[in-house]
Amino acid sequence: MTDLAYLPATEALRLFRSRELSPVELMAAVIERAEAVEQQVNALSERAFDEALLQAKQAERAYRDGGSPRPLEGLPVATKDEQPIAGRPATDGSLAYTGSVAEVTHPVIERVLAAGGIVHARTTTPEFCCAGFTQSKLWGITRNPWNLDYSPGGSSGGSGAALASGTAMLATGSDIGGSIRLPAANTGTVGYKPPYGRVPAMPPFNLDHYCHDGPMARTVADCALLQNVIAGPHPHDVVSLRPAVRIPDRLGDVTGLRIAYAPNLGDWEIEPEVAANTRAVAEALREAGAIVEEAGVGLRRADVFEAVFIHFGAIFGPMVTRVAAEHGDKLTPYALAFAADAERAMERSGAFLAGLELEAAIYAPIGELLDRYDALICPTTGAPGLRAGEEYVDTRLTVNGVELDHYLEYSLTPVFNIASRCPVLNVPSGRASNGMPTGVQIVGRSYDDATVFQVGAAVERVRPWAFRPEAL
Repeated sequence: MTDLAYLPATEALRLFRSRELSPVELMAAVIERAEAVEQQVNALSERAFDEALLQAKQAERAYRDGGSPRPLEGLPVATKDEQPIAGRPATDGSLAYTGSVAEVTHPVIERVLAAGGIVHARTTTPEFCCAGFTQSKLWGITRNPWNLDYSPGGSSGGSGAALASGTAMLATGSDIGGSIRLPAANTGTVGYKPPYGRVPAMPPFNLDHYCHDGPMARTVADCALLQNVIAGPHPHDVVSLRPAVRIPDRLGDVTGLRIAYAPNLGDWEIEPEVAANTRAVAEALREAGAIVEEAGVGLRRADVFEAVFIHFGAIFGPMVTRVAAEHGDKLTPYALAFAADAERAMERSGAFLAGLELEAAIYAPIGELLDRYDALICPTTGAPGLRAGEEYVDTRLTVNGVELDHYLEYSLTPVFNIASRCPVLNVPSGRASNGMPTGVQIVGRSYDDATVFQVGAAVERVRPWAFRPEAL
């Protein structure tokens, strides 16, 4: 049998049902793996291992007694620390909130628990989830299991690192500018940014159309499994969509689908290894039966990041600024820099309206392209990862020999927070010479969740990826 810590969730459920594997055995294997690697990786902000083993015994009885086990019955699920659990710490990765305890549970966590998932651990984030890497004064540096000198990305970096290091079977994330897709790309895992409103969130950020909660996993089928659990309307989220939409069980048929292959979304800097891996995914989809044609999108990176920081300047940035006014000495340099960048962008624009006008212009070529094609594929990032421990406040990031104005410009993800109604699935595209995985974004038409999973499953079938890093 495959190393239990890296067993696909769908396979674990099959083995549970056939009684070839016990939830207790699986949980013990995941805990043993965490105890072996966590000192190096540091992906878990909170552990509940004893409680998880007790819940695994309850799940074991559910399968033994021949009842109707729930969809995630007995599976170890790591949840992003940003998503609160009533009665548990609620720090948002910041020393400013040390001692805070959540009074409510996030809808995503409610659904994981109701489906029988066992939250054995919570995962690290950067402070306020405002960075594309994962480190904080509160939890320290989270490292990438594929290369410990690199970050797993952010802000759901702990979730990506936990999946890659075998310390979780499924994980939750959230995405306001790439925070699911960047860690998924950097850790060789699968991450899904659902279309806006598909998965319920909490106020006030549920009202921010850049914000998405979603699933992370090691396989496309596992990601679909978790997505089907957490999707659907919620009485406390006015933008949550009804009815719930289900990803089909049978995935991977792309015969005749028309797919646009964009080596670049415009003028992003793309390292040759990333470009080659993205091209290989396009070839894999042709092999799987899709009609794949190269297409240009023609966006200007400067316009995208101006729109993004105006948006942050209106909503997200002021929240950080408010905390900084009282606890500035406790905050990280990158959180303070984020708030300052967002404030400057809002000052330049003069109004949120200017950002919305930019966003409309940015979506236009994407919408036109998706009117002609069933899906679009493009790189997730322009370079294979960011260095662990670097905050990129005083240091500039160089990609493809070009120094970027802001390190986040290495990511192609924020485009699809602007185009927030488009579903986007990251799947691995290959590996770079530094050992780091690279990723490709599969972008669907607005609210067409199923197609991106069909495409992702086809890539996985024709071009399978490794689960277990050699570095650990």
